[in-house]
Amino acid sequence: MSGAFEFILAGMLVGFCVGITGVGGGSLMTPILISLFRIEPHIAIGTDLLYAAISKFCGSMVHARKLNIVWPIVLWLAVGSIPASFITSWVLEHYLSQSTHYKAVLTMVLGFMLTLTGVSIIFRTRIEKFFNKFRSKEVTQTENEQLAIHKKRSFIVIMGIILGVFVTLSSVGAGAFGIMALVIMFPNLPMIRIIGSDVVHAVLLTLVAGLGHMSAGNVDFTLLMWLLVGSIPAIIIGTLISSRMPERLIRKILGITLFALGVNFMVHPVKAKPKAPVVQQQAVVAEKTGNSTER
Repeated sequence: MSGAFEFILAGMLVGFCVGITGVGGGSLMTPILISLFRIEPHIAIGTDLLYAAISKFCGSMVHARKLNIVWPIVLWLAVGSIPASFITSWVLEHYLSQSTHYKAVLTMVLGFMLTLTGVSIIFRTRIEKFFNKFRSKEVTQTENEQLAIHKKRSFIVIMGIILGVFVTLSSVGAGAFGIMALVIMFPNLPMIRIIGSDVVHAVLLTLVAGLGHMSAGNVDFTLLMWLLVGSIPAIIIGTLISSRMPERLIRKILGITLFALGVNFMVHPVKAKPKAPVVQQQAVVAEKTGNSTER
C-alpha cells in the first residue's frame, strides 16, 4: 500500500500538468491511481470525482469574477447531466456493483473516454482552426448568443446527458471532451467563455457524481486529502509559469499518453476474480464431510 508521500507527489504531478495545459485532472488522476497505485477502479473513480469538483471550484470562481461564464449553457447542460448522473449512480449501486463484470465495465468506459480525450488534446489546435472558419468576424452580440443557445437547447441537453453518464462511470470527459463539444456547437462563442462555462458545469457534475459514489462507499477520504495537499499548490505554480513552458509539446505528450492508456484499459480491463458457484461450494463441503465420516 502506498503512503501519503507518494499520493502527495501524484497530486503535485497532476496539479502541475493542469496548471500548465488546463486539461482536467480526472484525465490524469484516475489512470495514475489505477495503474500506478493499484487502487480499485470504483474507489479511484469516486475519489477522483470529488477531487475534480474541489480542484475545479477555484478556477470556476476566477471565471465567474471575469464574467467568462455563459450561464444558460451551464443551465441546459446541467438539465441533462445532473439527472443522468443520478440515474447512472443508482444503476451502478443497485445493479452493476453486484456483477462480476463491475470493474471491467468501469475500466473499459474509462479507456474509451481516455482515448477520446487524448485525441481531442492532440488535435485540439486543428479542430479549433477548422471551426474558426465558421466563426463570424463580427463580435458576437448578446442577442445573437441567446438566440443560438435557444435554437440548440435540445442538443445542449443531449450533450449534458452523454457527459453525465460517462463522467459518472469514468470521472473523465467533463474537461477536454466537454470543451470540444461546445466548440462544435457554438463556433462564434469566444474560447474563454466556452472554457469558463465548461469549468462551472464540470464542478456541478463532478460534485453530484462524486456524492453518488460516496453514498455507495466508493470514496477514500484519506487519499482525497493527500491528493489535494499536493495538487492545489502545484496548480498555482503551474499556472504562474505556464507562459514559459512549451505548452504545445506538453499537450502532445499528454494526449499521446492518455490515448495509449485508454487503449490499454479497453484491451486489458481490470477484472474481478470470479466467485465459485454456490452449488460447487456445497459439493466441496459435502465431499469433505463424507471423507471425514468415513474416517
